[in-house]
Amino acid sequence: MTGGAGFVGSHIAAALLESGARVRVIDDLSTGHRENLDEIGGSIDFIEGSLADEGALRRALEDVELVFHEAAIPSVPRSVADPRATHVACVDATFELLLAAKERGVRRVIYAASSSAYGDQPVLPKVEEMRPDPLSPYAVAKLVGEYYCRVFTRVYGLETLALRYFNVFGPRQDPTSQYSGVISRFIAALLMGETPVIFGDGEQSRDFTYVANVARANLNAAETTQGIGQVINVANGERTTLNELLEILKRLTGRADAQADYREPRAGDVRDSQADNRLAKEALNYQTLVGLEEGLQRTIDWWKQSRYAQPNA
Repeated sequence: MTGGAGFVGSHIAAALLESGARVRVIDDLSTGHRENLDEIGGSIDFIEGSLADEGALRRALEDVELVFHEAAIPSVPRSVADPRATHVACVDATFELLLAAKERGVRRVIYAASSSAYGDQPVLPKVEEMRPDPLSPYAVAKLVGEYYCRVFTRVYGLETLALRYFNVFGPRQDPTSQYSGVISRFIAALLMGETPVIFGDGEQSRDFTYVANVARANLNAAETTQGIGQVINVANGERTTLNELLEILKRLTGRADAQADYREPRAGDVRDSQADNRLAKEALNYQTLVGLEEGLQRTIDWWKQSRYAQPNA
């Protein structure tokens, strides 16, 4: 697995360990944390290295049948600030991984794609057949990865599935960066007595998806005989505005008096997002295991016990 020390990657690693699989992780720890792997425990063969390091990548793929490709710089605003770094971490790294996987006889690569590929098209819910319309360097980079996956399947016979994640949240999502997901930042602000920040009017909507649902979709993608070479949405299938989200979190954290700090919208942000999950249900036997509010409560409970809740974390 690439990026296995990251937020989503560590949850997939945990699910794989629970299933009895042998797990190897390669991660340069640029956005991931060793603490994430320590938290899940189990026996993981960890290689600290970049996918740009040919030797490290070769070691990571030795005797490997299946690759979950989670490595990226997963941030729209960070890609706007530093598009080159995003291109290298997403496009170049994905190409090098696919090429090495083909040469070393890997059977299947499951790629973490992004709903940002849809852009700001007004039609909801988003269906995989829609024409992509990316608004940010990150969205472009993840879309290029999808195209490379499809080509490596068609031309070289390497099995690939590209799972388009929609606004994943849950335990181990780092709330300390300005580029973190909105849910982790809202929870951190509310529990630390700070003011949550909303960019825009808060009426923009997202299809917030608890990370356990995404992990299960990845494990199902490892076993399916359908969807090879395709793009598949993975989401909750519902739409929640940021204002609605904040009200739920205020209730769950006991911060009913909290008020948001509304700021100017950010470049590259999509206005509304919601997934059509029909293909995931057909190809991956996908179902929402954990809904929005239960997922938010689980995330709050984790945050209270996490290193981020400690004064000097």
